Amino acid sequence: MWDERFARDGYLFGTEPADFLRREAGRLAPASRLLCIADGEGRNSVWLAGQGHSVVAMDGSAVGMAKARRLAADRGVTVETHVADIADWDWTARPYDAVVAIFIQFAPPPLRDRIFAGLQAALRPGGLILLHGYTPEQIALGTGGPRAVEQLYTPALLRAAFAGMEILRLAAYRAEVDEGEGHSGPSALIDLVARKPGQGS
Repeated sequence: MWDERFARDGYLFGTEPADFLRREAGRLAPASRLLCIADGEGRNSVWLAGQGHSVVAMDGSAVGMAKARRLAADRGVTVETHVADIADWDWTARPYDAVVAIFIQFAPPPLRDRIFAGLQAALRPGGLILLHGYTPEQIALGTGGPRAVEQLYTPALLRAAFAGMEILRLAAYRAEVDEGEGHSGPSALIDLVARKPGQGS
């Protein structure tokens, strides 16, 4: 499905990063090692590389990752790209300073729980999770995201899933989103920024 959606001309979600990422990127130390999961056509990973970070991007779509490489080349930056099924991703292959997970709400609850555990396993002690998505109110708005309420996030769900981390920001809110044809219009959003305990925090 995603190969087909990304195969069209242009970039489904635009070429600029999510506003959430622009707001929160100041928390990242200079030249951080970052993992961007389910990064689609690369808008977030390429922007982060442009900020001087070392970025690994993964997605299940080969078409999306090819477009990410083209976008990186156009911007004069380098992103290490991987085409992989997130269910099989090796979260412990190397430690990251931060993991970025933006609009990854394609996963039903059992897989989502595995992904959330993986995000935490991928971090070095003191590393950050930057997670951004939709709340259940998004279904009525119809401006992007899944139609399955069980795939959407609430503050209580995220607080429980990341209970072992220090929550730096957890907020649900409404905002106007303009991210290509895939995400456009009034949206019900939720942000989580959390730090893994340990040395370096």
